[in-house]
Amino acid sequence: MVSMHVKRFLEWIGLKDSLHSKECKSPFVNEGDLWWASLGENVGFEINGKSDKFSRPVIVLRKLSRKFYFVIPTTTQNRKGSWYVPFRQKGVWMVACLHQARAIDYRRLHSKLGRLDGQDQKQIKRKFRELYR
Repeated sequence: MVSMHVKRFLEWIGLKDSLHSKECKSPFVNEGDLWWASLGENVGFEINGKSDKFSRPVIVLRKLSRKFYFVIPTTTQNRKGSWYVPFRQKGVWMVACLHQARAIDYRRLHSKLGRLDGQDQKQIKRKFRELYR
């Protein structure tokens, strides 16, 4: 019998392979954008994606190139501590999970959710710098 974790890992490997093989134009992305991104089924306390696309909203913290971005995953669960920054997006409270920041390829992005307002974007960048200096 295959455990649920192994099943999810196998599903993620299949999706990851199709994302890797996908030939498409990179989307128009800016720093401060909020996108759905396929982050996958990860290990231990690493943040996982949800649904069949293994996705969750991410904030584009830095555009490293036209096809590569440094992002911060988000959650709607209330979290407290120096690694978390709450913000509102279209009337919904979300939390930026600074400790889960990572670089991703453009093929992981699949739909734009919106854009952070200037104040939220500045606060998240400032908290990120404070945490990692």
